[in-house]
Amino acid sequence: MRDGINIARLGLPSVALVTEDFWPQGDFVARSLGMPDAPRVRLPHPVAGTGEANLKRVAAAVVDDILARLGRKAA
Repeated sequence: MRDGINIARLGLPSVALVTEDFWPQGDFVARSLGMPDAPRVRLPHPVAGTGEANLKRVAAAVVDDILARLGRKAA
């Protein structure tokens, strides 16, 4: 969340990727940094260490949401 917010403050499009288990912490960080509506996408937990095939499935599931939050359309 902090990285996404810091990038957004530079005027660059950003989207934080946050797993389900850390979503409440993301709410807290976003509010505490004054950007409660900072764009973010919820990922399943865990993602790390789940293998390349799972990472590809997760990426395919969230790519449209990421692009939408960046203000872009999927190809």
